[in-house]
Amino acid sequence: MGADLTVYYDGACPLCRREIAHYRGRAGAERVRFVDLAGPGRLDPGSIDLGPGLDLAAARARFHVREADGRLVSGAAAFARLWRRFAGWRWLARLVELRLFGWRPLLPFAEAAYRLSLIVRPWLARRLRDTHCDEACR
Repeated sequence: MGADLTVYYDGACPLCRREIAHYRGRAGAERVRFVDLAGPGRLDPGSIDLGPGLDLAAARARFHVREADGRLVSGAAAFARLWRRFAGWRWLARLVELRLFGWRPLLPFAEAAYRLSLIVRPWLARRLRDTHCDEACR
């Protein structure tokens, strides 16, 4: 079975690497294509084709996924799309994506939490750099 979701992540961020390593180790990861934005040759903004609607700066600043149909999703909604692929995380995806009368009441709260995480991400990444990082977090 091929990938039905593409995840763009910042491999230069120790926190991001650890999180992606966690997802890669889960059953269902074979359906996800992981694109490291900090991989070889990625320093040149024109060196990677991220598809329509996404440039390297935006991809590094915020979590993005692309569905098989080309739809681009970011932030908390993107995490929910990723979590759908993993049995232990589906409940959280369902909760975030829960619809009541055509509205997703929990998504704004999940998005607010995600935006707060962006503020503390540099601090957490610095703390993780100070620790030993073996192959499991790459």
